Amino acid sequence: MSQRDSTVNTLLTATILCVVCSLVVSVAAVGLKGKQEENKMLDRQKNILDAAGLSIGEYGKPASELSREQIDELYAWVSEELVDLQTGEFVTDMDTAAYDPREAAEKADSSIEIGETPYDPGVGRREKVAKVYFVKKPGTEDFQQVVLPVYGKGLWSTLYGYLALKNDLETIQGLTFYQHAETPGLGGEVDNPAWKAQWEDQKLYNDSGEPAAMVYKGTAPEGNPYAVDGLSGATITSRGVTNLLRYWASEDGYGPFLSQLKNSKSETSGS
Repeated sequence: MSQRDSTVNTLLTATILCVVCSLVVSVAAVGLKGKQEENKMLDRQKNILDAAGLSIGEYGKPASELSREQIDELYAWVSEELVDLQTGEFVTDMDTAAYDPREAAEKADSSIEIGETPYDPGVGRREKVAKVYFVKKPGTEDFQQVVLPVYGKGLWSTLYGYLALKNDLETIQGLTFYQHAETPGLGGEVDNPAWKAQWEDQKLYNDSGEPAAMVYKGTAPEGNPYAVDGLSGATITSRGVTNLLRYWASEDGYGPFLSQLKNSKSETSGS
């Protein structure tokens, strides 16, 4: 056996290759981190525009088909605010742009444990302070929609999305999910445009003010103002979407904030 084919040389060559490949992967990961974060932010902006119906309303197509310039133009209608979920009041002493609700939900001092609740979202904790989004057409006085981040457990994953409410704070404008790992063709149908379109103009609350929006088991009864069709073959995901919607609409979620906002609108209009 020649010296080149010796065991020592083979191990040395393998070690050098491992080190070089590790360095290349590490450098690429660090170098692309900024781009990855930028793409995540862009994807969330697209989902907010879709949930609010802005992309379809202004350009007649979903945000995924818009140019970056068109997205930037529409997202200029959106303003971000922080809200204390317990009191429903705005939080003004924190950096809105830098605040990450998902990071806050993972820390004990910036989150609370979700205990017993009529609408179990299937996650253990939630952030104390949420980031909400107001949509307001330039030159107008009042907002068109308010967009609320929502999340909860499906079958295989936590679904993260946005619920947009119309100006009356009771009628749904849209619901989108920007991250989940549900089964394609089954629970993954939460991304189906035809299914998502059913949410527009459905009611979030019943006449008693209780969260009532739901994914029906099977075809939703015609004229039911709260229900959309169930996801075929995805009972647990359907139930998860119902639970997460009702939890975030309840007093444990955005209930106090929506009540404060509704009172503020009433005082402003003098009604």
